[in-house]
Amino acid sequence: MKELAYLNQYLYKYRWRLLLGIVFISLSNYFRVLQPQMIREALDLVVGNINLFRIMEGFELRQAFVRTLGKSLLLFGVVVMTLAILMGVFMFFMRQTIVVMSRLVEYDLRKAIYGHYQKLDLAFYRRHNTGDLMARITEDVSKVRMYIGPAMLYGINLVTLFIMVIYAMFQVSAELSMYSLMPLPVLSISIYYVSNLINKKSEVIQKQLSQLNSISQEVYSGIRVVKSYVQEVPMARYFDEQCQDYKNKSLELAQVNAFFYPLMVLMIGMSTIITVYIGGYQVAKGNISAGNIAEFVIYINMLTWPVTAIGWIASLIQQAAASQKRINEFLQTQPAIVNEGELKGPLSGEVAFKQVAFTYPQTGIQALKGVDFHLKPGQKLAILGKTGSGKTTIGDLLLRLYDIQEGQILIDGKPIRQHDLSSLRQRIGYVPQDVFLFSDSIHQNIAFGATTEVSRETVEQFARYAAIYDDIKGLPEGFDTIIGERGVTLSGGQKQRVSIARALIKEPDILILDDCLSAVDTQTEKQILGYFNAYLQEKTAIIITHRIYAYLQFDLIIVLDNGRVTEMGTHETLLKNKGYYYELFENQSREESSATPVENQG
Repeated sequence: MKELAYLNQYLYKYRWRLLLGIVFISLSNYFRVLQPQMIREALDLVVGNINLFRIMEGFELRQAFVRTLGKSLLLFGVVVMTLAILMGVFMFFMRQTIVVMSRLVEYDLRKAIYGHYQKLDLAFYRRHNTGDLMARITEDVSKVRMYIGPAMLYGINLVTLFIMVIYAMFQVSAELSMYSLMPLPVLSISIYYVSNLINKKSEVIQKQLSQLNSISQEVYSGIRVVKSYVQEVPMARYFDEQCQDYKNKSLELAQVNAFFYPLMVLMIGMSTIITVYIGGYQVAKGNISAGNIAEFVIYINMLTWPVTAIGWIASLIQQAAASQKRINEFLQTQPAIVNEGELKGPLSGEVAFKQVAFTYPQTGIQALKGVDFHLKPGQKLAILGKTGSGKTTIGDLLLRLYDIQEGQILIDGKPIRQHDLSSLRQRIGYVPQDVFLFSDSIHQNIAFGATTEVSRETVEQFARYAAIYDDIKGLPEGFDTIIGERGVTLSGGQKQRVSIARALIKEPDILILDDCLSAVDTQTEKQILGYFNAYLQEKTAIIITHRIYAYLQFDLIIVLDNGRVTEMGTHETLLKNKGYYYELFENQSREESSATPVENQG
C-alpha cells in the first residue's frame, strides 16, 4: 500500500463522496443482515406451530389457524421483500458515490500525468519510448481506477458486512459462530501468501504490456520503412513472440487465481457443513432453534461472495500497486530544466555564446566545446558543419531544451536562465530538422504557431511567405485538409514549408531554421529565401544548414567541427581562408553550374 499512498490526496478531495459511499454500504448491509433474522422468525413460527396444527386435526379452528399462520408468513415475506428493496436502493447509491468517485480520480490522475509529462525535459523523452509513456497514462491508470472503484467498494462492503454478520451470529450463539468461522483464518493465511505472488506477476505483466505498446507504436509510425524493406513478416514474428511472452505471464497469474478461488469456495462449503452439524447438536440440546440453523446457513452463504472476493480484491490492489509504482516513477521524476527567470516580454535579439560546452546527459557525448560567438540585434548567423558537429545543439540550447554545463549563454545581455522560460520560447521561432505535424487540418497546423487566435486570411498570408499556398489550394479541401499522423499525406518539402509557415506566423524576435530547406526544390528555395531577405531585415536569425545560401546575406558565418568552432567570419573572409567553407562553396558551385544546362534543356 506504500505506492498507493499517493492516491490519498484524491481520496481527501472526494472525501464526502467516499464517506457517503461508506454510509450507503453500511445501510445496504444492515438491511441485508435483517433478512435472515426475518426468515428465522418465520421458520421458528412454522416449526413451533406444527404440533399445534396436528393437535387441531378434526377441529373447525384448524382452518382459521392455517389462515392466520399464512397471513403471518405473508407478512414476513413482505417484510423480507421490503428489506431487499431497501438494500437494493442503497446499493444503487453506493455505486453512484464510490464508482463515480473512481472515475473522477481517474480523470484527475490522467490530467496530472499529462501535465507532468509536459513539464519534463527533452532528455527524459530520449530515455523513454512513447509506448511506455502511453501505457502508464492508459493501462496503468485503469488498473489504479479498479482499486479506487471496485476494490475499495467491495473492500468496504466486505468489512461492514463481516462486522454486522459476525455480531449477529455471536448474538445468537458464540460457540456455533466460532465453529462456523473456523475455516476463515486458513483463508486469510492463503491470501497473504498468494497476494505477494500476484504483486510480482502483475508488475512483470505491466512491463511486458508497455513493451507491446512500444513495438506497436513504432511499427505504426514507421510503417513506410517496414513496407519498403518488406519486413512485415519478421516484425509480425517478433510481435508474436512478445505477445506469447505476455500470454504466458498472464496465464501464470490466471493459474494462481484459478487455484485460489476453488480454495475459498471449499472453505465456505466446510463452514456450511460445520454449521449444520454443530447446529443440529445445539438444537437437540435446546440452546438454539431450528430457525437459527437456517439463519446461520444464510449468513455463511452471505459471506461467500465477500470472502471469495478477498482474492479478487487482493489481486486488484496488487495490480494497482504495481501500476501506481510505475506511475510514481514518472511523477517523481523532476525536470532538469526549471523556470528560474522573471524576464518577460519582447527580445531585441542580441545573442552571445561565451565558451559554451555541453554534453548530452543521456549519452555522455560532448556536443559543444568552447563555442564562442556574438550576434547583435537584427544580425544573421549561418552555422555550417558536417553531420554530428553540434549545429542542432546550438538551437536546442537557445530554446533551453537543455542547460549547458560550462560557459554562458546571454540573450539581450542577460543569462538565459534569467529569462522566463515560457516567454523565451514564445519569442523564438524554431523550425526543427525533424519536422513534426499534427493529425489535423493544415490551417490548424499553421495556426498552432500563433500566440493568439488568427484569421484564415492571416494563415493564408504566411502560407504564401513559406511558398506552400499553391500546394495547399491544390488539395481537395484546401486549408481544411486533414494531413494524417505526422503529416504523412504531405511530401517532405511540403511538410517543411508548413513548418516554416508555423514558425513565421508566430512573428518571433529570434528565428532559428535548422536545415529546413533540405527537401525543397531550387525554385521554391529562391522564393522562400527572397521573402526571408525582406522579413528578416530587423530580426535576429540563425540558419543551421549543410549548404551555402547565396541568396541570403549573413553578418556572421561559423563552421563547426566535432563541437568546436573551426572557422568564423563573413562570406568573403572564409573564402580567403580556403578551409572547409571554401571547399563547400567550390563543390556547391560546380554542382549548380553542371545542373544549369540540364534545367535549360528541360
